[in-house]
Amino acid sequence: MRKLILLIVLPVVAIGTYFLYLAHDAGEFRSVEDLHPGICKKIMGVPGAEDITLHPDWEVALISSFDRRAAMDGNVRPGGIYAWALDGSMIEPVNLTPDAGTNFRPHGVSLFVGPDSRATLFVVNHPGESLFGGPSESIGPAAANIPAHTVEVFDLEDMRLTHRETLAHASMISPNDIVAVDHRRFYFTNDHGSAPGWMRTLEDYLRLGWANVVYFDGAGYREAADGLSFANGINLSPDGTRLYVAEATRGRIREYGRDTDTGRLNELRRIPVGFGVDNIALDPETGELMLGGHLKLLTFTRHVDDADVLAPSQAARVSPANPPGIETVFLDDGQLISGASVAASRDDVLLVGSVFEPHMVACRNDAG
Repeated sequence: MRKLILLIVLPVVAIGTYFLYLAHDAGEFRSVEDLHPGICKKIMGVPGAEDITLHPDWEVALISSFDRRAAMDGNVRPGGIYAWALDGSMIEPVNLTPDAGTNFRPHGVSLFVGPDSRATLFVVNHPGESLFGGPSESIGPAAANIPAHTVEVFDLEDMRLTHRETLAHASMISPNDIVAVDHRRFYFTNDHGSAPGWMRTLEDYLRLGWANVVYFDGAGYREAADGLSFANGINLSPDGTRLYVAEATRGRIREYGRDTDTGRLNELRRIPVGFGVDNIALDPETGELMLGGHLKLLTFTRHVDDADVLAPSQAARVSPANPPGIETVFLDDGQLISGASVAASRDDVLLVGSVFEPHMVACRNDAG
Protein backbone atom coordinates (compact mmCIF):
# COMPACT_ATOMS: atom_id res chain seq x y z
CA MET A 1 0.00 0.00 0.00
CA ARG A 2 2.82 2.35 0.91
CA LYS A 3 4.48 1.78 -2.47
CA LEU A 4 1.19 2.45 -4.22
CA ILE A 5 0.76 5.72 -2.33
CA LEU A 6 4.29 6.75 -3.23
CA LEU A 7 3.70 5.89 -6.88
CA ILE A 8 0.66 8.19 -6.85
CA VAL A 9 1.89 11.00 -4.60
CA LEU A 10 5.42 11.47 -5.95
CA PRO A 11 4.36 12.19 -9.57
CA VAL A 12 1.65 14.55 -8.32
CA VAL A 13 4.15 16.42 -6.16
CA ALA A 14 6.68 16.52 -9.01
CA ILE A 15 4.12 17.87 -11.47
CA GLY A 16 2.84 20.41 -8.93
CA THR A 17 6.37 21.58 -8.17
CA TYR A 18 7.14 21.96 -11.86
CA PHE A 19 4.04 24.08 -12.48
CA LEU A 20 4.86 26.28 -9.48
CA TYR A 21 8.34 26.75 -10.94
CA LEU A 22 6.82 27.45 -14.36
CA ALA A 23 4.36 29.98 -12.91
CA HIS A 24 7.17 31.74 -11.05
CA ASP A 25 9.37 31.84 -14.15
CA ALA A 26 6.42 33.09 -16.21
CA GLY A 27 6.03 36.07 -13.86
CA GLU A 28 2.67 35.07 -12.43
CA PHE A 29 3.57 36.17 -8.89
CA ARG A 30 4.81 39.63 -9.85
CA SER A 31 2.99 42.79 -8.87
CA VAL A 32 2.43 45.43 -11.55
CA GLU A 33 2.66 49.15 -10.91
CA ASP A 34 1.85 51.22 -13.99
CA LEU A 35 4.71 53.16 -15.55
CA HIS A 36 3.56 55.41 -18.39
CA PRO A 37 6.17 57.72 -19.94
CA GLY A 38 4.35 61.01 -20.43
CA ILE A 39 0.81 61.15 -21.76
CA CYS A 40 -0.37 57.87 -23.27
CA LYS A 41 -3.34 57.63 -25.62
CA LYS A 42 -5.10 54.85 -27.46
CA ILE A 43 -4.80 55.03 -31.26
CA MET A 44 -7.79 53.27 -32.77
CA GLY A 45 -8.11 51.66 -36.19
CA VAL A 46 -5.31 49.08 -35.94
CA PRO A 47 -6.70 45.87 -34.38
CA GLY A 48 -4.00 43.39 -33.43
CA ALA A 49 -1.06 45.76 -34.05
CA GLU A 50 1.36 42.88 -33.47
CA ASP A 51 4.47 44.50 -34.94
CA ILE A 52 5.62 48.06 -35.62
CA THR A 53 8.63 49.31 -37.57
CA LEU A 54 9.79 52.90 -37.95
CA HIS A 55 10.96 54.30 -41.27
CA PRO A 56 14.57 55.48 -40.71
CA ASP A 57 14.17 58.58 -42.91
CA TRP A 58 10.52 59.51 -42.35
CA GLU A 59 8.65 60.31 -39.15
CA VAL A 60 6.31 57.41 -39.91
CA ALA A 61 5.51 54.09 -38.27
CA LEU A 62 4.43 51.06 -40.31
CA ILE A 63 2.07 48.79 -38.39
CA SER A 64 1.17 45.14 -38.98
CA SER A 65 -2.54 44.71 -38.18
CA PHE A 66 -4.90 41.73 -38.15
CA ASP A 67 -8.11 41.30 -36.15
CA ARG A 68 -7.34 37.95 -34.51
CA ARG A 69 -10.32 38.05 -32.18
CA ALA A 70 -12.70 38.25 -35.13
CA ALA A 71 -10.83 35.48 -36.95
CA MET A 72 -10.99 33.18 -33.92
CA ASP A 73 -14.75 33.77 -33.88
CA GLY A 74 -14.99 32.71 -37.53
CA ASN A 75 -15.28 36.24 -38.94
CA VAL A 76 -12.03 36.66 -40.88
CA ARG A 77 -11.34 40.22 -42.00
CA PRO A 78 -8.49 41.37 -44.25
CA GLY A 79 -5.38 42.37 -42.40
CA GLY A 80 -3.38 45.42 -43.35
CA ILE A 81 -0.18 47.39 -43.17
CA TYR A 82 -0.94 50.83 -41.77
CA ALA A 83 1.04 54.07 -41.63
CA TRP A 84 0.87 56.54 -38.77
CA ALA A 85 2.74 59.83 -38.41
CA LEU A 86 4.80 60.09 -35.23
CA ASP A 87 3.86 63.74 -34.84
CA GLY A 88 0.23 62.71 -34.38
CA SER A 89 -0.95 64.60 -37.46
CA MET A 90 -2.97 61.58 -38.61
CA ILE A 91 -6.23 61.20 -36.70
CA GLU A 92 -6.24 57.50 -37.54
CA PRO A 93 -3.62 55.25 -39.17
CA VAL A 94 -3.88 54.95 -42.95
CA ASN A 95 -4.24 51.53 -44.58
CA LEU A 96 -1.52 51.08 -47.21
CA THR A 97 -2.97 47.72 -48.35
CA PRO A 98 -6.68 48.56 -48.84
CA ASP A 99 -7.16 45.95 -51.55
CA ALA A 100 -5.83 43.02 -49.50
CA GLY A 101 -8.09 39.99 -49.21
CA THR A 102 -8.87 37.79 -46.22
CA ASN A 103 -5.78 35.66 -46.87
CA PHE A 104 -3.60 38.61 -45.84
CA ARG A 105 -2.97 38.09 -42.11
CA PRO A 106 0.25 39.99 -41.38
CA HIS A 107 2.46 39.15 -38.42
CA GLY A 108 6.13 40.21 -38.10
CA VAL A 109 7.43 42.93 -40.43
CA SER A 110 10.83 44.32 -41.40
CA LEU A 111 11.70 47.37 -43.49
CA PHE A 112 14.97 47.72 -45.40
CA VAL A 113 15.92 51.14 -46.78
CA GLY A 114 19.03 51.32 -48.96
CA PRO A 115 21.47 54.23 -49.41
CA ASP A 116 19.46 55.32 -52.47
CA SER A 117 16.27 55.48 -50.32
CA ARG A 118 14.74 52.50 -52.08
CA ALA A 119 12.56 50.72 -49.49
CA THR A 120 11.44 47.09 -49.25
CA LEU A 121 8.99 45.77 -46.67
CA PHE A 122 8.97 42.07 -45.73
CA VAL A 123 5.82 40.71 -44.05
CA VAL A 124 5.27 37.32 -42.39
CA ASN A 125 1.82 36.12 -43.43
CA HIS A 126 -0.39 33.18 -42.37
CA PRO A 127 -2.88 32.54 -45.19
CA GLY A 128 -3.36 28.85 -44.40
CA GLU A 129 -2.91 28.49 -40.65
CA SER A 130 -4.14 30.58 -37.75
CA LEU A 131 -1.66 32.17 -35.39
CA PHE A 132 -2.77 30.12 -32.41
CA GLY A 133 -2.96 26.71 -34.06
CA GLY A 134 -5.35 24.94 -36.38
CA PRO A 135 -6.29 25.68 -39.98
CA SER A 136 -7.39 29.16 -40.97
CA GLU A 137 -11.09 29.73 -40.71
CA SER A 138 -11.64 30.78 -44.32
CA ILE A 139 -9.96 27.82 -45.98
CA GLY A 140 -12.32 25.48 -47.79
CA PRO A 141 -11.92 22.66 -50.32
CA ALA A 142 -11.35 25.13 -53.17
CA ALA A 143 -8.47 26.78 -51.33
CA ALA A 144 -6.76 23.69 -49.93
CA ASN A 145 -3.56 24.43 -51.87
CA ILE A 146 -2.94 27.75 -50.07
CA PRO A 147 0.43 27.70 -48.24
CA ALA A 148 0.16 27.70 -44.48
CA HIS A 149 2.73 30.50 -44.23
CA THR A 150 4.38 32.96 -46.61
CA VAL A 151 6.62 36.00 -46.69
CA GLU A 152 5.06 38.83 -48.68
CA VAL A 153 7.47 41.33 -50.25
CA PHE A 154 6.42 44.92 -50.96
CA ASP A 155 8.06 47.98 -52.48
CA LEU A 156 7.41 51.16 -50.51
CA GLU A 157 7.45 54.41 -52.45
CA ASP A 158 5.83 57.74 -51.57
CA MET A 159 3.60 56.14 -48.91
CA ARG A 160 2.39 53.51 -51.37
CA LEU A 161 2.95 49.77 -50.99
CA THR A 162 3.23 47.69 -54.16
CA HIS A 163 3.27 43.93 -53.82
CA ARG A 164 6.37 42.44 -55.47
CA GLU A 165 6.27 38.72 -54.72
CA THR A 166 5.17 35.91 -52.43
CA LEU A 167 7.74 33.51 -50.96
CA ALA A 168 6.81 30.16 -49.45
CA HIS A 169 8.96 27.23 -48.32
CA ALA A 170 8.78 24.06 -46.23
CA SER A 171 11.13 25.66 -43.69
CA MET A 172 8.31 28.06 -42.73
CA ILE A 173 6.95 25.80 -39.99
CA SER A 174 5.60 28.54 -37.73
CA PRO A 175 7.19 31.84 -38.81
CA ASN A 176 6.81 34.67 -36.35
CA ASP A 177 9.15 37.57 -37.03
CA ILE A 178 11.52 38.61 -39.79
CA VAL A 179 14.53 40.88 -40.28
CA ALA A 180 15.77 42.09 -43.65
CA VAL A 181 19.44 42.01 -44.60
CA ASP A 182 18.87 43.84 -47.90
CA HIS A 183 16.18 44.03 -50.58
CA ARG A 184 16.27 40.25 -51.08
CA ARG A 185 17.86 38.45 -48.12
CA PHE A 186 16.35 37.96 -44.67
CA TYR A 187 16.21 35.85 -41.51
CA PHE A 188 12.99 34.68 -39.88
CA THR A 189 12.12 32.89 -36.66
CA ASN A 190 9.99 29.76 -36.33
CA ASP A 191 8.46 30.07 -32.87
CA HIS A 192 7.76 26.32 -32.82
CA GLY A 193 9.35 23.28 -34.35
CA SER A 194 6.15 21.24 -34.29
CA ALA A 195 2.82 21.52 -36.08
CA PRO A 196 -0.36 22.65 -34.28
CA GLY A 197 -1.59 20.02 -31.85
CA TRP A 198 -0.58 18.33 -28.63
CA MET A 199 3.12 18.30 -29.54
CA ARG A 200 3.08 22.09 -29.84
CA THR A 201 1.37 22.34 -26.45
CA LEU A 202 4.04 20.09 -24.97
CA GLU A 203 6.70 22.24 -26.61
CA ASP A 204 5.24 25.36 -24.96
CA TYR A 205 4.76 24.12 -21.41
CA LEU A 206 8.01 22.14 -21.23
CA ARG A 207 9.81 25.02 -22.98
CA LEU A 208 11.51 22.62 -25.35
CA GLY A 209 14.22 23.99 -27.64
CA TRP A 210 12.61 23.05 -30.93
CA ALA A 211 12.31 26.53 -32.45
CA ASN A 212 14.87 27.93 -34.88
CA VAL A 213 16.08 30.74 -37.13
CA VAL A 214 16.10 30.31 -40.91
CA TYR A 215 18.17 32.35 -43.38
CA PHE A 216 17.10 33.10 -46.94
CA ASP A 217 20.19 34.09 -48.93
CA GLY A 218 18.21 35.24 -51.96
CA ALA A 219 18.28 31.82 -53.61
CA GLY A 220 17.72 29.17 -50.92
CA TYR A 221 16.76 28.58 -47.31
CA ARG A 222 18.91 27.09 -44.56
CA GLU A 223 18.72 26.77 -40.81
CA ALA A 224 20.96 29.38 -39.20
CA ALA A 225 20.32 28.67 -35.49
CA ASP A 226 18.45 25.99 -33.57
CA GLY A 227 17.70 24.87 -30.02
CA LEU A 228 15.57 27.91 -29.15
CA SER A 229 12.48 28.01 -26.92
CA PHE A 230 9.67 29.95 -28.62
CA ALA A 231 11.92 32.03 -30.89
CA ASN A 232 10.02 35.25 -31.38
CA GLY A 233 11.33 38.71 -32.25
CA ILE A 234 14.48 39.09 -34.33
CA ASN A 235 16.64 42.03 -35.36
CA LEU A 236 20.09 43.00 -36.64
CA SER A 237 22.65 45.43 -35.25
CA PRO A 238 23.16 48.57 -37.40
CA ASP A 239 26.40 47.17 -38.88
CA GLY A 240 24.87 43.75 -39.53
CA THR A 241 27.45 41.85 -37.44
CA ARG A 242 25.12 40.93 -34.57
CA LEU A 243 21.74 39.21 -34.66
CA TYR A 244 19.35 39.23 -31.69
CA VAL A 245 16.59 36.67 -31.11
CA ALA A 246 13.95 36.74 -28.36
CA GLU A 247 13.14 33.52 -26.51
CA ALA A 248 9.71 34.40 -25.17
CA THR A 249 9.25 31.50 -22.76
CA ARG A 250 12.78 31.85 -21.37
CA GLY A 251 12.64 35.61 -20.76
CA ARG A 252 15.89 36.30 -22.57
CA ILE A 253 17.64 37.45 -25.74
CA ARG A 254 20.18 35.36 -27.60
CA GLU A 255 22.94 37.34 -29.28
CA TYR A 256 24.74 35.86 -32.29
CA GLY A 257 27.80 36.97 -34.18
CA ARG A 258 27.04 37.11 -37.90
CA ASP A 259 29.33 36.56 -40.86
CA THR A 260 28.21 39.32 -43.22
CA ASP A 261 29.47 37.41 -46.28
CA THR A 262 27.88 34.01 -45.64
CA GLY A 263 25.11 34.88 -43.15
CA ARG A 264 26.29 32.16 -40.77
CA LEU A 265 25.71 32.68 -37.06
CA ASN A 266 27.61 31.77 -33.91
CA GLU A 267 26.07 32.26 -30.48
CA LEU A 268 27.86 34.81 -28.31
CA ARG A 269 25.73 35.12 -25.17
CA ARG A 270 22.28 34.99 -23.60
CA ILE A 271 20.86 38.13 -22.03
CA PRO A 272 18.17 37.59 -19.35
CA VAL A 273 15.57 40.38 -19.34
CA GLY A 274 13.01 39.04 -16.87
CA PHE A 275 9.84 38.97 -18.98
CA GLY A 276 8.38 37.26 -22.04
CA VAL A 277 9.93 39.23 -24.87
CA ASP A 278 7.88 39.31 -28.05
CA ASN A 279 9.25 41.66 -30.72
CA ILE A 280 12.57 43.49 -30.86
CA ALA A 281 12.92 46.99 -32.33
CA LEU A 282 16.34 48.57 -32.76
CA ASP A 283 17.68 52.12 -32.64
CA PRO A 284 19.81 52.48 -35.81
CA GLU A 285 21.95 55.21 -34.23
CA THR A 286 22.72 53.74 -30.79
CA GLY A 287 22.19 50.03 -31.46
CA GLU A 288 19.94 49.82 -28.38
CA LEU A 289 17.14 47.26 -28.40
CA MET A 290 13.55 48.16 -27.59
CA LEU A 291 11.61 45.15 -26.33
CA GLY A 292 7.87 44.70 -26.03
CA GLY A 293 6.29 41.74 -24.32
CA HIS A 294 4.41 39.95 -21.59
CA LEU A 295 5.04 40.40 -17.89
CA LYS A 296 2.85 37.38 -17.03
CA LEU A 297 3.00 34.74 -19.74
CA LEU A 298 0.40 32.35 -18.32
CA THR A 299 -2.03 35.24 -17.85
CA PHE A 300 -1.44 36.11 -21.49
CA THR A 301 -2.44 32.57 -22.51
CA ARG A 302 -5.72 33.13 -20.67
CA HIS A 303 -6.08 36.49 -22.41
CA VAL A 304 -5.78 34.68 -25.74
CA ASP A 305 -8.96 32.74 -24.95
CA ASP A 306 -10.82 35.51 -23.11
CA ALA A 307 -10.56 39.23 -23.89
CA ASP A 308 -11.92 40.03 -20.42
CA VAL A 309 -8.73 38.63 -18.86
CA LEU A 310 -6.27 41.53 -18.72
CA ALA A 311 -2.66 40.66 -19.49
CA PRO A 312 0.02 43.06 -18.18
CA SER A 313 2.31 44.68 -20.73
CA GLN A 314 5.95 45.71 -20.54
CA ALA A 315 8.51 47.53 -22.66
CA ALA A 316 12.22 47.77 -21.92
CA ARG A 317 15.28 49.35 -23.47
CA VAL A 318 18.42 47.21 -23.58
CA SER A 319 21.93 48.45 -24.23
CA PRO A 320 23.89 45.56 -25.78
CA ALA A 321 27.05 46.54 -23.90
CA ASN A 322 28.98 44.10 -21.76
CA PRO A 323 27.40 43.80 -19.26
CA PRO A 324 24.10 44.83 -20.88
CA GLY A 325 22.00 47.64 -19.44
CA ILE A 326 18.27 47.02 -19.04
CA GLU A 327 15.74 49.80 -18.34
CA THR A 328 11.99 49.32 -18.06
CA VAL A 329 10.30 52.21 -19.88
CA PHE A 330 6.64 51.12 -19.86
CA LEU A 331 4.47 49.00 -17.58
CA ASP A 332 0.73 48.57 -17.67
CA ASP A 333 -1.59 46.25 -15.76
CA GLY A 334 -3.62 45.63 -18.91
CA GLN A 335 -6.16 48.41 -18.53
CA LEU A 336 -4.55 50.64 -21.15
CA ILE A 337 -3.23 47.82 -23.33
CA SER A 338 -3.22 44.06 -22.77
CA GLY A 339 -0.84 41.53 -24.29
CA ALA A 340 1.78 43.96 -25.60
CA SER A 341 3.86 42.46 -28.39
CA VAL A 342 6.01 45.36 -29.60
CA ALA A 343 7.44 48.69 -28.53
CA ALA A 344 9.15 51.21 -30.80
CA SER A 345 10.43 54.65 -29.89
CA ARG A 346 11.92 57.75 -31.43
CA ASP A 347 12.68 61.01 -29.68
CA ASP A 348 9.78 61.68 -27.27
CA VAL A 349 7.34 59.12 -28.74
CA LEU A 350 6.84 55.51 -27.62
CA LEU A 351 4.47 53.24 -29.55
CA VAL A 352 3.16 50.00 -28.03
CA GLY A 353 1.20 47.43 -30.02
CA SER A 354 -0.45 44.16 -29.00
CA VAL A 355 -1.65 40.84 -30.33
CA PHE A 356 -5.38 41.33 -29.83
CA GLU A 357 -6.34 44.82 -28.72
CA PRO A 358 -8.39 47.01 -31.13
CA HIS A 359 -5.84 49.80 -30.67
CA MET A 360 -2.20 50.62 -30.17
CA VAL A 361 -0.87 53.10 -27.62
CA ALA A 362 1.18 56.24 -28.26
CA CYS A 363 3.00 57.80 -25.30
CA ARG A 364 4.48 61.27 -25.70
CA ASN A 365 6.86 62.82 -23.20
CA ASP A 366 6.84 66.53 -23.84
CA ALA A 367 8.75 67.39 -20.68
CA GLY A 368 11.72 68.56 -22.75
